[in-house]
Amino acid sequence: MSEQHAEREQRVTPLELFFDLVFVFGFTQVTTVLSDDPTWGGLGHGLLILAALWWAWAAYAWLTNTVDPDVGAVWGAILVAMAAMFVAALAVPDAFGRHGVVFGVAFLIVNVMQLALYALGARRDRELLAAILRIAPLTLAGAALILGAGFVHGTLRPTLWLAALAVGLFGPLLGGSSGWRVQPAHFVERHGLIVIIAIGESLIAIGLGARHTGLGAGAIVAAVLGLAVVTSFWLAYFDFFPIRGQQILSERSGSERTALARDVYTYLHLPMVAGIVLFAFAMKATLAHVGDELDTIPALGLCGGPALYLLAYVALRLRVARTLGGGRLVAAVACALLLPVAVAVPALVALALVALVWVALHAYEIIWWREARARTRAMRAPASAS
Repeated sequence: MSEQHAEREQRVTPLELFFDLVFVFGFTQVTTVLSDDPTWGGLGHGLLILAALWWAWAAYAWLTNTVDPDVGAVWGAILVAMAAMFVAALAVPDAFGRHGVVFGVAFLIVNVMQLALYALGARRDRELLAAILRIAPLTLAGAALILGAGFVHGTLRPTLWLAALAVGLFGPLLGGSSGWRVQPAHFVERHGLIVIIAIGESLIAIGLGARHTGLGAGAIVAAVLGLAVVTSFWLAYFDFFPIRGQQILSERSGSERTALARDVYTYLHLPMVAGIVLFAFAMKATLAHVGDELDTIPALGLCGGPALYLLAYVALRLRVARTLGGGRLVAAVACALLLPVAVAVPALVALALVALVWVALHAYEIIWWREARARTRAMRAPASAS
């Protein structure tokens, strides 16, 4: 099919939102992994699992951007994949233990269903079908490695997971971007919604953390400060980024648009989500120990989560505009530099310092970028690209 093929600029469907709810549970389960094992090993396992969940979600974001999910056969198949993904999420806490095989089988089913649906939907589009067949061996090999990891023990298991992510999630970079289709409005909206879901998981973590401690003055202040940081995650993204992101994609076409969508959304949104999840985990520890110093891993989540989230924007700006910017880079460095402080002062103080960095960043952006923000908001991306 040529560049002139009709683009389907629909809104995200209720089925897609329903499918995404599984990932609310999956992200919460990753937070559980981190909370149950706040060590370097637990941190590594949690991040590997999160990357695998993102891989699965991103694959379906591309699928439903091209194939109408409300078509009968597609609708049913997505529900089957959703069931398999829910089983995988159930197995997350022991994905590196006794439920490794369960997670691997469910994850393989999710990927097989995605490829089958994509191939079915692209059967009349030779270029798209060729692109799907190009990544199919990588996707299946990556999923098979995760399944194989369930049968081994020791350091070989995380090694196989790393290999799986290198092959399945990042391997498609080697195949180029020709043949793929991107409908900007739907693609941008879908990724914005998954960011909201991740942010919502942070609110759940704050609530769960408060449930296990008395609502004294310290806990209430910590909860409010945590809400302030979570609000900052939201403001940093939704203030104007979705509008500008859709504009940027709509201004491009063909392989250039596809490559930009892949880099900005599929890859650079992963550290955003990881940063949010790390902060959610840290909030649970903070609320449980507001007057005590945090251990290294929770402190890393408290400071490193926001730093990682902000660095994703720095990388995004570098990818799109070839510049580093200033405010968010400085704020990311400031959050990272708070780590040695966070292990030496009460958790409530450390959280307050992180919140202060965010407040300073927003004050800077509101003042310095007010005209650019006003112009961006005044503009509306075209309904479809040429």
